[in-house]
Formats: sequence, C-alpha cells, structure tokens
Amino acid sequence: MDKKMYAYYDARAKVIKAMAHPIRLFIVDELSQNEKCVCELTRMIGLDMSTVSKHLSVLKNAGIVQDEKRGLKVYYKLRMPCVLNFFNCVDTVIKDLVREQLELVK
Repeated sequence: MDKKMYAYYDARAKVIKAMAHPIRLFIVDELSQNEKCVCELTRMIGLDMSTVSKHLSVLKNAGIVQDEKRGLKVYYKLRMPCVLNFFNCVDTVIKDLVREQLELVK
C-alpha cells in the first residue's frame, strides 16, 4: 500500500473512529431527527455538559456534525446525514449475526 492509499484509508478510519462510541452514536441518531442544542443533548444523555461537548467536538472534527451559535446556545445538526446509511448497514449485520446464533440453538 502506497502513502496516498494509506492516507485515504486513514481518513476513513478517522470518521469511523469518531462514531465508535455509544454516546456519539446516540448523538448522531438524535441529530438525525432534528438539530439540538448542547443543553438538550446533555439532559437526554444524563452526563455533564463538558463531557457531551467533548463528544460533539469529536464528531465535529470528523466532519459528521456542524454547530451554529445562537445567542448563548450552540445548536448541532448532522453535516453528513449519509452516515445514517452506515447505521442501516450495521443494523443489518447485527440482525444477521443474531439470526445465525439463533439457528445454532435450534
């Protein structure tokens, strides 16, 4: 693998790594419905605002979400809704694995 190809796969890995946390997956799911301010996400998640902001920062740096400051509040929305296609694929993999495991016990 040459340097250019490695850089390409490294860029892909960074996006996938950014989503590879249950809290961040929840945030992306919630933002798929509509934009939310940090305060709303903090209430929904049940963690302190600094922790939620850190998770949002990871998603933002990966290009998955974007923010907009309105007065004292910061609102987030999905920048790349196409990540939801990835979620559909992941759900299909999980369902297939469960189906295969159930077949083993029949």
